[in-house]
Amino acid sequence: MSNPDPLLSVRDLRVKLGRHGAHILHGISLDILPGETYGLVGESGSGKSVTGLSIMGLLKRPLNVAGGSIHYQDQNLLKLSRRARRDLRGDRIAMIFQEPMTALNPVVSIGNQIAEMFVIHRGMGWTEARLRAVEALDSVQVPSPAERARAYPHQLSGGMRQRVMIAIALACRPDLLIADEPTTALDVTVQAGVLKLIHELCTAEGTAVLLVSHDLGVIANMCQRVGVMDRGRLIEEQDTAALFSNPLHPYTRGLLAARPRLGSRVEGGRKRLTELDEIVPDGARGHDAPTLVTPRGRREARVAA
Repeated sequence: MSNPDPLLSVRDLRVKLGRHGAHILHGISLDILPGETYGLVGESGSGKSVTGLSIMGLLKRPLNVAGGSIHYQDQNLLKLSRRARRDLRGDRIAMIFQEPMTALNPVVSIGNQIAEMFVIHRGMGWTEARLRAVEALDSVQVPSPAERARAYPHQLSGGMRQRVMIAIALACRPDLLIADEPTTALDVTVQAGVLKLIHELCTAEGTAVLLVSHDLGVIANMCQRVGVMDRGRLIEEQDTAALFSNPLHPYTRGLLAARPRLGSRVEGGRKRLTELDEIVPDGARGHDAPTLVTPRGRREARVAA
């Protein structure tokens, strides 16, 4: 049985800092299949969030796309007009941001922020849209949804604000959800609930997910395939189980080895964490590093010649 066509196909995506500045992304290529959860993992500053924002068309100056293509179905998103891109964003492709307190409008009620999605993308009147907003809050397990719909972001806890972000992102049942570190500011128990909610809702609707995270545990539990980024490059891509059992790139092996574990070796009475620079040779990182490429339609990783 042949693999399905990608829902989203990114090819040779390059992002620069200013017109003549340094490259932030160096030729990123990846596919996301319909209904799958694809994890993008790497250290802070590796380019994960910039990749997600590029797909959404939300890069802010001085960052700009310097080349490549981003195909959603049969459309190159980089060639669409600003109006067409805006119509697609929030409807067919949606995003959950890292910090809901800065993503939500502090002076607009929660209900109206959700209702706006139905007004803009479904042409509803505000009365009907507000009713749908309450239903959306209920679907993400916000208690007393009618009451919460009248509240403002500062009146909710961090976990509740993140559930509101999920409700906004999934309101129009998008084909693709980009979740950029969706549990960064939450404690562990709340994290688990939010991730479970994203998984259940997206599975029920058949929504594909691009999950951006530095948390390898989250990636292992949520994703079918994983891409590893380092310094603006996608350096390895494998099925999740294969990547964790047999990482191919020295950087990936270093990333996995640097995870804190129970029983870590003790020096001077303190547990010592392994540093990436101790494991990864200099030649495996930077501009001269070899990249790992997965040909379209194949699920295993190979080293580029």
